[in-house]
Amino acid sequence: MAPPYLSIVIPVYNEASIVVSAAAELAQGLDARGWDYEIIFAENGSRDATPQILEDMCAKNPRLRWFHSERPNYGVALKAGIEKARGTYVFCDEIDLCDLTFYDAALPLLEKGGVDMVVGSKAAKGASDQRPLVRRLATRVHNKLLRVALDFQGTDTHGLKAFRREALLPVVARCVVDMDVFASEFVIRAWREGLRVVEIPIQLHEKRQPSIHLFKRVPNVLRNVGKLVYVIRIRGT
Repeated sequence: MAPPYLSIVIPVYNEASIVVSAAAELAQGLDARGWDYEIIFAENGSRDATPQILEDMCAKNPRLRWFHSERPNYGVALKAGIEKARGTYVFCDEIDLCDLTFYDAALPLLEKGGVDMVVGSKAAKGASDQRPLVRRLATRVHNKLLRVALDFQGTDTHGLKAFRREALLPVVARCVVDMDVFASEFVIRAWREGLRVVEIPIQLHEKRQPSIHLFKRVPNVLRNVGKLVYVIRIRGT
């Protein structure tokens, strides 16, 4: 099959309750826009019926693909999904977001040229973040940590992203951390390597509570940020 114009990569973990409705809504919106696309579900370590549901969905719709990773690991799943993507442009989405207004804003910027990556920021001027206060604060603390430790100049790294596959695949290959911090490393390396990265504000309204509790993620985040600082600052790679 010829490569599609767009690849959408969505990590999923224990999403049996929303994956069918979210995928249907996203596919319907993409079809309505007349875009040639594929949706890749990067399933990782689910212990509910998510794999069986994905198998059934993908058997019915040739635009949908999925793969399984044994261990729950958002970063590993997202990285593998990006590497499997075949589209000219790749969108990294979240199953609880699937906000097509981001697609409508980001794709023209990429098509126009002059931009390699578009980051949908929850913290940029004009954004609306409807998550609980503690999670909004966590985003700002994480971003401040990245700013101090790695001179990151943006306002967000985690969540919605769109990019030119050809330009960003080499950056993906150089990323070394996993879990949630892979998304941060991906954006930070793109900035540091001189690629053309822009942020646009998004209106964030999640469809369900996070599948992994915020405070359970903190130790892994701190460990991986420390590793990233060592790799970039000390080793210079």
